[in-house]
Amino acid sequence: MTILFLVAGSAAIAMAMMVVVWVFARRMNNAGIVDIWWSFGFAPVAVFCGIFGSGHPLRNGLVAAMVCAWSIRLGSHLYKRVMSHHPEEDPRYAELRRQFPNRTWLMFFGFFQLQALLIALLSIPVALACANPSPGIGGFEVAGLLIWLVAIGGEAVADAQLAAFRAQPANRGRVCSFGLWRFSRHPNYFFEWLVWIAYFVFALGSPWGWVGVLSPALMLYFLTCVTGIPPSEAHSLASRGEAYREYQRRTSPFIPWPPKP
Repeated sequence: MTILFLVAGSAAIAMAMMVVVWVFARRMNNAGIVDIWWSFGFAPVAVFCGIFGSGHPLRNGLVAAMVCAWSIRLGSHLYKRVMSHHPEEDPRYAELRRQFPNRTWLMFFGFFQLQALLIALLSIPVALACANPSPGIGGFEVAGLLIWLVAIGGEAVADAQLAAFRAQPANRGRVCSFGLWRFSRHPNYFFEWLVWIAYFVFALGSPWGWVGVLSPALMLYFLTCVTGIPPSEAHSLASRGEAYREYQRRTSPFIPWPPKP
């Protein structure tokens, strides 16, 4: 019952938040801000689970702190990126506008609520960990924390390297292929997925912890098949052409790997 309460409460918090985000997005005429608040939305959900979960306070506080740190870092990074292009809208949402020319904002309302439900689904490992009555911190929690440290560090480095590359005027129209980007075309997405692996591992010591595999599985699907790699690569091919095709030929699409000669 506790887990169901935590998941339902998480969904309610996220859905209420997305109603507010939808109102502001409509006023700004920029649906792209949903990316920012989707990232920030995990923090209040984690705090809710940490406070109301029946698990050990130390475990609850640790997993809530991990989620909040990741949520605030990613949300702040996206805020800088999205707002630097305001009022220009992300091409993904501009394409949705073209697909739904009538009642566009009604469509976006439904889309935003789907994002809220996704927050609740992805937060299942957090709910599972916060419902674990076992005392203290076990091996799975330690392993999850170590994976999380590697993941959030790698994601931050990948974002910083890309930002530094783009800040140089001489690199306009060129492909970023240094640092972590030499070994993966999307190292930021890979380390983002590793974050969710960490939450899943953290929850494995809890009753029904294996159910948490849903989170990294969903994230892997979205990153590699839906909202991550496909639109990003399509945009890069359109803007960088043959240079990006050559980059695709020699560089791993997702998992960091030595480049081909």
